[in-house]
Amino acid sequence: MAMSFGMGDGNMDEGELDGRLRSAVRAGDAEAVRDLLNRGADPEGVDANGLPVLSRAVAAYDAPVAEALVEGGADPDRVLPDGTTPLWRAVDGGSPAVFSAVLGKEPRLRLPEAARERLLALARNWYETGVAEELQRRTGAPGPATRVRVQDDEYDWVDQVSLGDLVVRAGHGAILTSLEWAFRVLTPVDELIARAVEQPDEKHVDWSTVCWILTERRSFETWSAVVAHRHYPDPAHPRFVVDYLRRRGFVDTSPSYEKNESELLAAWAAEETDVETLAKVLDAFTDRDHPDQEAIGLRYAGHPDPRIRREVPYALCADYVPRTPAARAALLTLMRDPDAEVRLRACTASMRDDDLLPEITRALLLLTEDPDADPRGAAAAALADSRDRTPAVADALAALLDEDNQLVRLEAAYGLALRDDPRTAEAIERVGPLGDGFEHDHRADELWRWRWRKKNSAAG
Repeated sequence: MAMSFGMGDGNMDEGELDGRLRSAVRAGDAEAVRDLLNRGADPEGVDANGLPVLSRAVAAYDAPVAEALVEGGADPDRVLPDGTTPLWRAVDGGSPAVFSAVLGKEPRLRLPEAARERLLALARNWYETGVAEELQRRTGAPGPATRVRVQDDEYDWVDQVSLGDLVVRAGHGAILTSLEWAFRVLTPVDELIARAVEQPDEKHVDWSTVCWILTERRSFETWSAVVAHRHYPDPAHPRFVVDYLRRRGFVDTSPSYEKNESELLAAWAAEETDVETLAKVLDAFTDRDHPDQEAIGLRYAGHPDPRIRREVPYALCADYVPRTPAARAALLTLMRDPDAEVRLRACTASMRDDDLLPEITRALLLLTEDPDADPRGAAAAALADSRDRTPAVADALAALLDEDNQLVRLEAAYGLALRDDPRTAEAIERVGPLGDGFEHDHRADELWRWRWRKKNSAAG
């Protein structure tokens, strides 16, 4: 909840600003914290217990507020009455998101070697001992500890563990990995991957942090050591390699690596037998250009598992590559697949193929009547942008205005506006008010432009 400021806020003295900053930190209002710091509030202000407000944000696992305070000048290395620092407490607390927010810039240059070693030892002790075991040692409580999964940041989760009166998040593996990289300790690749796959979930903080740090270590030696794990018998290892290769594609597009990875994925796709891993390999493979993409797509077009067939359309629809009769025939078959997601992907991947457009439209119209809401919404989005301007498509979009999901209604109204359909005004009413987050939405913009055109046309 954003804090409001009265007309006299511009004349607030330092004491008033600092008081409001403490209130904003307690309320978890990062936007207000930034605003107050910009107005001159002291980022080193203390609370009623004499602790800096940054320490309160750390204790509350409030990463956005902690980040705002550090960026506003709060000192993560300030020595507290018990001899710790806010950064020490962030490491101790086990939240990678809070730790990253408090770490600050250039910690390797900022911190003396002894301080760096103490932080590394703290994170390593939590990780190697185990959170529940360390909590038992600290509290003397017999246990068992209580574990609950929590979202640590926008993308990743971690276990929050409580015992006695202590609560800690079990993200010390991720924190240790990040500290090592921040201090340029080049931990062996095998050791890092072992940390990642201990929790074999791509959304776990340990997995995602190791994967990200390895993409930052841009040497051929690191790359070779990581991809060697695709041969490990534990399927978590090859899955990690695929995730690593996909993330690398976002940060390093150098031709030499791209060619090596394309060849590696082509060979891997041809030989992988584990279905879950194969689906991920195909997903990564189709993000890259390779002359064998169509051949591999055709090889798996009839695979019994829909997870594999869902990746095939992208292999058959490579950019700037003429579609062969075999590929077109396979796509037509996939548009009639028993699995709705396979049908949808076959349609959307080949949408620019004029020869396939009638069959694409037929398949999408059927998907708008699917009993599952997700395919209906995806079909609405595809039909809205389709070059097909036949009445059947417009009627299907109009029918989707009865959907409970506002985003589906928005897609339908957007498609009708693009077609200047006479039902557009009613469709816009059926969409209803759009909340925050639609300021730059292309669909909302089109509805606004349609109304503007109608208003100006009537005025003229």
